[in-house]
Amino acid sequence: MQCKIAIDIGGTFTDFIILSSEGEISTIKVLTNPKDPGKVIKEAIISLNCNISEIVHATTLATNTLLGQENLEIPKTALLTTNGFRDVIEIGRQNRPRLYDLYFEKPRQLVPRSLRFEVHERVNANGEIIKGVEESEIENVAKKLLDEGVVSVAVSYLHSYLNPQNELITESILNKYFKYISISSRIASEPREYERTSTTVVNAVLMPIVSSYLENLRSSLPTSNFYIMSSSGGLIDVSEASEKPVQLIESGPAAGVIASASFLPNENLISFDMGGTTAKAGVIINGNFEITTEYEVGGEAHHGRIVKGSGYPIRFPFVDLAEVSAGGGTIIWRDEANALRVGPISAGADPGPICYGRGGNKPTIADANLILGKLGTELIGGNLKLDKESAIKGMSKLGDPYEVSKDALDLINLEMARAIRLVTVERGLDPSSFSLITFGGAGPQHAVYLAEEIGIRRVIIPPHPGLFSALGLLLADWRFEARKSYPKDLENEFKELERRLHERLKSSVDYYIRLADVRYEGQGWELTIPVNDVREIRKVFEEKHLATYGFTMRDREIEVVTIRVFAVKKRPMPKIKVTYGNYDKPKEVRKVMIDDDWVDVNVYVREKLPKGFKIKGPAIIEEYSSTTVVKDGWNGIVEDSITLVRE
Repeated sequence: MQCKIAIDIGGTFTDFIILSSEGEISTIKVLTNPKDPGKVIKEAIISLNCNISEIVHATTLATNTLLGQENLEIPKTALLTTNGFRDVIEIGRQNRPRLYDLYFEKPRQLVPRSLRFEVHERVNANGEIIKGVEESEIENVAKKLLDEGVVSVAVSYLHSYLNPQNELITESILNKYFKYISISSRIASEPREYERTSTTVVNAVLMPIVSSYLENLRSSLPTSNFYIMSSSGGLIDVSEASEKPVQLIESGPAAGVIASASFLPNENLISFDMGGTTAKAGVIINGNFEITTEYEVGGEAHHGRIVKGSGYPIRFPFVDLAEVSAGGGTIIWRDEANALRVGPISAGADPGPICYGRGGNKPTIADANLILGKLGTELIGGNLKLDKESAIKGMSKLGDPYEVSKDALDLINLEMARAIRLVTVERGLDPSSFSLITFGGAGPQHAVYLAEEIGIRRVIIPPHPGLFSALGLLLADWRFEARKSYPKDLENEFKELERRLHERLKSSVDYYIRLADVRYEGQGWELTIPVNDVREIRKVFEEKHLATYGFTMRDREIEVVTIRVFAVKKRPMPKIKVTYGNYDKPKEVRKVMIDDDWVDVNVYVREKLPKGFKIKGPAIIEEYSSTTVVKDGWNGIVEDSITLVRE
């Protein structure tokens, strides 16, 4: 029997979806091995009894490298830049994320000053070469880099997004000495020298690690059809991922949005993904999701907002998500004033929550849900036994374990609701007009509480919620991106980007997606808008500007800074069977704290419930990958999804 496999490596669990040619799904969920994430993949594949025709993968490897994960040492990287710009990545924008914090430290420099070299070349703001590259100068720098043991080189020259010739000449010389070279005109061909240089440096740092990881993994796989999820919501091949690993930074979270948009097309949805480490919220309107081109990897987040200046800026397309440090493994603690706090630190997979029995000694959100009866004493089909007594003992260090657990869940629900408001209310959208699709191992435990907090009346729990992001990998299309800054003839230059992508893919393209970064003249930053008709750019831009900022400037000219094109090649949509049972009785009745009261609650097994089974809250629905909590005042029905509606 043939099968396709989707693999999503998260901070706590690694998820596998195995889809047979008949559309039947089987699942595997195991704890992530942070020291060797590829090991669990190889072990799982060996255990499968099917002929694997395709493997699709999402990984946190890129992010973990920049966060300093154990066994992921940053390779020695150098930077070649225009004379006078040696310190651009250190000076940055001079943002102080915490203005009055005297102890704030900038992120460590990925390239130390001793490995930054100024090159006597110059391109002006019109793209004209004032001074070309001298081969002897690059040769001398290359020899110095070899003496220093440099592995990877980033090249970022001023205004190379207008004329890349000097960078291309430099690359051709460096190719004689180095395997890993990143040039800014290929990685981030757009203005703002700091962000462009930072993106190129991050890419150069990741190239050796990601390339070797993917090549090593591919060599052990039983099929050559091996694809990677990018942060922009599409699949790319191994060569593209190895050349531009910067686009893998948010590959796992992007897959959850793709799964939501594919599973319920033409609906307005808020996707909410709560795993073991973080929670992510995104918006889907009529099957389309928002794309952002700004991100800071390895930085801090404040209520879902990326804190500018706390990480490494990236200029690359990402699915627009708000992310908070809120997951099943989020640690509960008290500060110096004895106030109860949750996060941002997570217990992760090793040692994990106290109840996992793997050496964890700090109480977490998973422990709180277990103590209050919202979780049973087994997870992932009984493969993970939970120790309730140890959880209660550990939580008691913070006070009454039941009161602390309840307060901690209230706090984390408020934090996650802020992330949802960030992608709705702060974008000019009314969350009450959306349905909430909730997944991740921990998401369905909190779904109805979040819905009540933000005024949503319909909650959807998709099939296999704890592995739903992995399922999204099988639903994603191939997607490749090209861009050009300061276009002069919009329609023709869009067509030129489409032609370049067609040549690069060497195959037919099903359709193209056009985007533009637009601003009013004099503004410092742009808004990214879809472009269906170049004559409608101003109208679409002003609609988004009004929704985002609450005003427009009709007397001000607009400026198109960068245009982007995605070439999309559709993959055959897999046929997925949803199986039902014929048993409508609860497996047990359990004491659960719902709001402030202990209530006798029916506990059902989702896999055993018949199609059309009606749920009346309060209830608990357990399944292999997750647990759903249904409060009083909520009713639902079991179909392809479990749809919960507030009375």
